[in-house]
Amino acid sequence: MKPRTGLLLLLLAAACIAACTGVENAPPSMPQNVEVASPAFASGESIPPLYTCDGDDISPPLTWTGVPPGTMSLALVMDDPDAPGGAFTHWLAWNISPGIGGLPEGEAVAEMGIVQGTNGFGAPGYAGPCPPGGEHRYRFRVLALDTVPGISPDAGRGEFDRAAEGHIIGWGELQATYGRA
Repeated sequence: MKPRTGLLLLLLAAACIAACTGVENAPPSMPQNVEVASPAFASGESIPPLYTCDGDDISPPLTWTGVPPGTMSLALVMDDPDAPGGAFTHWLAWNISPGIGGLPEGEAVAEMGIVQGTNGFGAPGYAGPCPPGGEHRYRFRVLALDTVPGISPDAGRGEFDRAAEGHIIGWGELQATYGRA
């Protein structure tokens, strides 16, 4: 095998491992055991404009049940898998107590001890849907972790994914859509 071919195969294998083990793609053997919902919209429905860049751009209320035993903390990842450059992070939060059953509307999460990471726009906290054209899907994923990530509050998605890798013991997803005229 030529040295270039070996390097190419090694890079492809590393990319596959990274893609298959991160938060983006939960392990296929891991059941989706956390039920995630919102009183503001149902799974598969359109996100109301209030929670988007066309409204007040505040985070929607979320609820969850079915957190597995052994959960030390929860994390929340909201992203847009239909963004032109790949999955775009709209909200990243961790250190959520496994004993709470959801988050209120708006970003009152700081008072709850929850850390909000840097979203895809480079700012901390929630940034609502604002698709550049057409309808996009938005995933609100709640991850049950067997650890409390010790990462800095300004961490972005990559750093969070690395901290969560190998620590996800359960998860759930609420998926909704939003499109702009």
